[in-house]
Amino acid sequence: MNKNDLIDAMASSSGLSKADAGRALEAFTGAVTSALSGGGSVKITGFGTFSVSHRAATTGRNPRTGEAIQIAASKNAKFKSGKGLKDAVNR
Repeated sequence: MNKNDLIDAMASSSGLSKADAGRALEAFTGAVTSALSGGGSVKITGFGTFSVSHRAATTGRNPRTGEAIQIAASKNAKFKSGKGLKDAVNR
């Protein structure tokens, strides 16, 4: 399912127009992005939790030359599914 398919599904199940469903999806993704960029997390009971994970700087190897390279520390978005979502997927 891509973004347009998701918007179509949201519109048909909620009775919203496709334009309104698209705006709702954009508002949701914007709110999650804003919360995560501020260092917080978003918990949706029964669905899951969006959070930020921190990766420490490491030393890696260039596979072509074998030369050691420094990989910078970074933050990444992470999603952990909740019990309701896990149960629905495993039915």
